[in-house]
Amino acid sequence: MTETDAREQILTAAEDLYYRKGYAAVGMDELRTAAGVSLRRLYALFPSKIDVIAAVLQRRHEEWEAALEAAVTAAGDSPRDRLLAVYAHLERWFCDDDFRGCAFINAFGELGGNDPEIARVVREHKAAFQERMAVLADEAGVPREVAFQLSILAEGAQTTAAIAAAPQAARHARAAAEILIDASLAPHPSRA
Repeated sequence: MTETDAREQILTAAEDLYYRKGYAAVGMDELRTAAGVSLRRLYALFPSKIDVIAAVLQRRHEEWEAALEAAVTAAGDSPRDRLLAVYAHLERWFCDDDFRGCAFINAFGELGGNDPEIARVVREHKAAFQERMAVLADEAGVPREVAFQLSILAEGAQTTAAIAAAPQAARHARAAAEILIDASLAPHPSRA
């Protein structure tokens, strides 16, 4: 098995185990067994568990961005529809049988307070999402501060859907997002 193949096997196994069981609950020995590699090979590729978790989160980040971009693109040419596509994407995700919440929120909750590397990776992911929302909002003529509010709605929907097993949280977030968008675009008497 090549180094690339072994790395891929480890990350695939780790992503599944961490998402199902939690980051703290899965040890390196369990990961080695699930990945089908020796402990020596595992440590040669990832010197610590934090290295594995950071690599898994980077991979999740890339998957998230690709899926989100596909949803935005599928929404068509309307900037408003593209912005609201974020919430439709969330709803589809929340309806997955294996949905266990946001891997980044989960990682931060378990490890972020004690590990600066995990905190950094999670913060970078969340900042990238906020920036993407800002770009989509700008394209729709929505002010940047409203984009931040729209991001918070999406984050809250993720947490609510995971804790309450309530995929409809995405629809509620979308409804609130529509109100924010419409209010931000409505003419104000002071602007007249």
